[in-house]
Amino acid sequence: MNLLLKKSASKGEKSGVTFMNGKVRFQGVSLNVYSFAVDGILIDTGAQSLKKYFEAFIDEVDFHQVMLTHFHEDHTGCAAYAAKSTQHPIYLNQKSIQSCSQKADYPLYRQLFWGRRKPFLAEPIPETFTSNTATWDAIDTPGHAHDHKVFLSRETGQLFTGDLFVQERTKVVMTEESIPQITDSLQRVLTYDFEEIFCSHAGYVENGRVALSRKLDYLLSIQHDVITLHEKGESAHEICKKLFPKKYPIIKFSGGEWDSRHIVSSILRGQPKRENKDYYN
Repeated sequence: MNLLLKKSASKGEKSGVTFMNGKVRFQGVSLNVYSFAVDGILIDTGAQSLKKYFEAFIDEVDFHQVMLTHFHEDHTGCAAYAAKSTQHPIYLNQKSIQSCSQKADYPLYRQLFWGRRKPFLAEPIPETFTSNTATWDAIDTPGHAHDHKVFLSRETGQLFTGDLFVQERTKVVMTEESIPQITDSLQRVLTYDFEEIFCSHAGYVENGRVALSRKLDYLLSIQHDVITLHEKGESAHEICKKLFPKKYPIIKFSGGEWDSRHIVSSILRGQPKRENKDYYN
């Protein structure tokens, strides 16, 4: 199966941030992920399936600590290598330290794309930490994952957003994601002073604050539409067909773990159910 995967990577630099962007393609589905090195910090470690690229990046760049935005395997896949090869500390949200110290358990399609993350030991991320020349804030931003954090350099105003941004107009999300939580997290982040953002999938985002604001506006609009249609008596299935008519390849490929319906269901969880209408779990 691995022979059918097309893998590639590119290295670059932007505003003092060095990055590696690894890509995996399979049957019309293309995914990518970034690792960033800045001011003595490595932010996220890339995927095990792309270890040839990310391990070389880890060997090449200068850092003395690893900060992980969240536990997902495309962000933590080479954390075990970083720990073994450098002996530098790895920091992760306290909520995921125990699970990441054990063998990873996630669906086969994700193992196909991202490989199998090896266990690693991590320390809890403090609310603030320092790099070579800067003080940073680690900001809780749950929604995409329960343990998600973003990292802001107070000196440069650079914000490393993990999977909080990805794209402005979200069309599919994972089963456990929560749109209301993501909007809360976006509102929280936008109270901080920053301009540039570095996203773990979109890379450097020009006018990052504006882009995050547009994403927030979009998600608030989607929430409004879902609730309005729900109050008119439409089912989650009907709402999803109306708001998200397109079926994306990742929906079928992931066996439904990624789907537009999870956007609708996460918004409706806090709403009173109506009789005689089918709702997603």
